[in-house]
Amino acid sequence: MASGHVALRLYGPLNDFLTVARRQKLLFWPLGRPAAVKDVIEAVGVPHPEVGLLLVDGASVGFAHRVGGGERVAAYPTFAAIDVAVLSRVAPPRPAQLRFVVDGHLGRLAAYLRALGLDTDYTNHRADDALARCSSEQERVLLTRDQGLLKRRIVEYGYWVRSTDPEAQLFELCARFDLAGHAAPFTRCVPCNGVLADAQKQDVLERVPPRTRERQEHFRQCTACGQVFWRGSHYYRMRRLIEAVLGRTP
Repeated sequence: MASGHVALRLYGPLNDFLTVARRQKLLFWPLGRPAAVKDVIEAVGVPHPEVGLLLVDGASVGFAHRVGGGERVAAYPTFAAIDVAVLSRVAPPRPAQLRFVVDGHLGRLAAYLRALGLDTDYTNHRADDALARCSSEQERVLLTRDQGLLKRRIVEYGYWVRSTDPEAQLFELCARFDLAGHAAPFTRCVPCNGVLADAQKQDVLERVPPRTRERQEHFRQCTACGQVFWRGSHYYRMRRLIEAVLGRTP
């Protein structure tokens, strides 16, 4: 291998960022001058929040580690079931609470996450700067299909959503983040992300349609926006999806 090249191998789902012909292969990346290994990884196409462990010539290094050519670099994905923070110099400590911030193109996914009871910050048409800042300041996992957004230096927790179908995206995140271990279905307001609380029927009568007053006895109300919820047809459609995703009855 020429001294002006780095030998790079990507493992697991990091190969999703490569063309099919380059996946699961040793790549030789040219270097015109010494560079931070983070720059090499992202030049290949991998956003740094997707990397959980980075080895250079067998030793764990951080993103700022510089390579000048002749090194062998191995990049491993973040792991849902295995905490590699004690070995890794790139993976940040896991946040105390699993929370998300979702970009404006994934609105349906944000709604599904809120239905699972997961704290999900979502606003349509939010600027990329605001998304990255929210992720950084609040230690939220940034969910996006914009790979460039994940490459911003201040983003520590992020994930590139592979699928384009909202329901498939939810299954994807369930596998990646072990959502079943964090979910508390139907405890958050889908429109605003507020926490739901049980409500007395007589206290919410003016907020529900007349036919609903006759048919329903149990209500929940958002403590943030005041919206009232009950077990209508939408509830049962969402419940079937949640059962499928979590593999259990919510």
